[in-house]
Amino acid sequence: GLLKMSAEPGRFFCTAGRGLEPFLAREVRARLGATEVDCVSGKVFFRAAAGLGELRKLRSGERLFLLLKKHSALPVSGNKGKMLHEIKSLVIEEPKYWLDIISVWRKLHGHEGKTDDVSQENTLALKRKSEEERNTASKRQKMEQVRAIVSEECQVEAGERCVAPERMSGQECWTESKTSSEFPSEGSGEDPTANEKLSFRVSCRCSGAIAKVLTSQEIGRAIGIALVKQCGWHADLRDPDLEIFVHLNDIYSVVGIPIFRLPLANREYIKTAGLRSTVAWAMASLAEISAGALVLDPMCGLGTILLEAAKEWPEACYWGADISDSQLEGADGNIRTAGLMDKIELLKASVKALPLPSESFDTVISDVPFGKKFKITNDAHLLPDILQEMERVLRVGGTIVLLLSQGLRKRMDGLTKCAGSDSPEATADGNSKAAPAKAPSVDGNSSSLAHGVGESFLSSRHFGSLVPDGVYAVSLGKTDAFIHKYRKVCAAGN
Repeated sequence: GLLKMSAEPGRFFCTAGRGLEPFLAREVRARLGATEVDCVSGKVFFRAAAGLGELRKLRSGERLFLLLKKHSALPVSGNKGKMLHEIKSLVIEEPKYWLDIISVWRKLHGHEGKTDDVSQENTLALKRKSEEERNTASKRQKMEQVRAIVSEECQVEAGERCVAPERMSGQECWTESKTSSEFPSEGSGEDPTANEKLSFRVSCRCSGAIAKVLTSQEIGRAIGIALVKQCGWHADLRDPDLEIFVHLNDIYSVVGIPIFRLPLANREYIKTAGLRSTVAWAMASLAEISAGALVLDPMCGLGTILLEAAKEWPEACYWGADISDSQLEGADGNIRTAGLMDKIELLKASVKALPLPSESFDTVISDVPFGKKFKITNDAHLLPDILQEMERVLRVGGTIVLLLSQGLRKRMDGLTKCAGSDSPEATADGNSKAAPAKAPSVDGNSSSLAHGVGESFLSSRHFGSLVPDGVYAVSLGKTDAFIHKYRKVCAAGN
């Protein structure tokens, strides 16, 4: 069934960092009233009757697409020609199919300037194209255009990158350009109405068995040629009206059109990026922030968690502390850019000795530094001091949400009651809300605690007032981390 935005909800998919799929699935249901929500690794498919304004508010996703096709994996054979024919069949449709698709896309962007100017002429051109005979003289010219179509690998996870065959000086690939202009801009200075046809680019990503037989370039070229022949569109790598995104792997074949030029994860209100915004939002979403609540990030860094929380839950009051002047300076710049000076207070303080009254905060959220800043081997003995201060300033009934490395996570489990296998784990089916099921850890073993790690310095101090309330494995790009949620069930020391 084709998507008619006026009559029925549109079909979409959104890419997500590994581990954030269940957060995104919950978010599209809650924010958009989405139905037919389906999670696969790195993507969430859904149906929703939503406009651009609502879609743009999604906070846990990377890039959002209008879904054109979703099929099972294509059959893989040694015959390249046969496989390319199968791949072309993904986009070869009646001209009316593409007219309808473009009309849906235009309806989404109906209030966004340029699309209005070109919609009628392009639609007429496409109709004319579907009626006229193919001109053989122009075929050679089209083939030349197609050679410039393909933008190679389009990485979906954490920081999508399109690598185009040629690097453009003024404007990099969409995902890397820093303009806030929406789909599509007239950067080329050439009026697309003059061509009377849409310009397009194919971004292809393939993995698994199919990638052993065909390259992304070969697939993208085949699809590009099919679209040029069928629709009379022309290829434009630099500033296309339309990007056709194709992802083929062992599980599914997906074709979509990006709805926005920049990833949703590129927040216009963040001046200096710190922790990935999608992970920061996911952490804040677990913290159960209510109106009037006092929220603390005692190691706030550049303030990303506080920014994401304050944007989404503006009725609460936020405090950020850090020992580093440069980090606080960056956080202050971010808070000013976001216009949240009245929502977020900053103070210079050590997380080991916070100048704050006991039991004064409803929520503590923090990215516990690791890697270069926090050497697990040398400084892990600081973790009990950090946790003790967090526990002290938190009210009974309050929540703590921490982002921990795998190493810190093992030490953390030793510090809190119900360590290891009793912790409820979150599954990635998109339906659970911290379901008590095992989530595999990054090394493929069960994520229950490897007992005996660092026991010598942990056994002397336990934090019985903090009860684990969920663990979520997430990807930070090159490293993996764990979001831990705790609830304070009684006064510290009891």
